Amino acid sequence: MAISAGDKVPSTTLMEMTAEGPGPVNSDELFNGKKVVLFAVPGAFTPLCSGQHLPGFIDNADAILAKGVDTIVCLSVNDAFVMGAWGEAQGAGDKVRMVADGNGEFTAAMGLEMDGSGFGLGTRSQRYAMIVDNGVISQLNVEEGRNFEASKAETILAAL
Repeated sequence: MAISAGDKVPSTTLMEMTAEGPGPVNSDELFNGKKVVLFAVPGAFTPLCSGQHLPGFIDNADAILAKGVDTIVCLSVNDAFVMGAWGEAQGAGDKVRMVADGNGEFTAAMGLEMDGSGFGLGTRSQRYAMIVDNGVISQLNVEEGRNFEASKAETILAAL
């Protein structure tokens, strides 16, 4: 069963590329005491994710942050090396944190897994975006099928 608005974000360890290599990111530290926008994608370097989803959040980062958001996070069931390289290739810089859910633990705890085996991707995350206030989900927008409307940056910006 998928998590919903009003629920606390699951407590797991994610990974992020640092200057020293992959480093742990505790989800409690990421969300508690902060307002965070997190958007999840099925895969780094995939067409919609690279062409529209991540670029939309990079382009709208200043406007999103101006609404009182502390951090914008991009999450995918990929490893920290891939997420770091993708962020660098897309120019995410300090606008969007590129966080890896390599083992899919956060995605499973959210109840938002997707079977991408038909595309050779295995188990991945569904496409979604959420607003989290002090560790509690205030808004969760999960895409239906292959749609791309509910989780795009402009939709989240309008909801803030």
